[in-house]
Amino acid sequence: MDVSYTCASCGRHHAHVADVADVAFILNRQGNVSDVLVFGGHYIHCGRPMERAGHELRRLHAPASTSRPDGEALDVYLSTRVIRCACGFQMELPE
Repeated sequence: MDVSYTCASCGRHHAHVADVADVAFILNRQGNVSDVLVFGGHYIHCGRPMERAGHELRRLHAPASTSRPDGEALDVYLSTRVIRCACGFQMELPE
């Protein structure tokens, strides 16, 4: 089906073909949600699919025990994919 929408932030309008299941998922969300739309694996912001802008390696650091915060720490590394909208909005997704 053809869908069209307007970004609440910048006012840009966009239309494209989408799967019925994807449209039903968006329409059945609770409340008034103004965020990134996901259609068939594409992340859409300002009415256009967001473009890949690189990748990052994030380090998460936490104490191994809450009873001894000065003790050893655990490090976890997470590889992420950075995607960006033409308006400058960007987000990171786990790879």
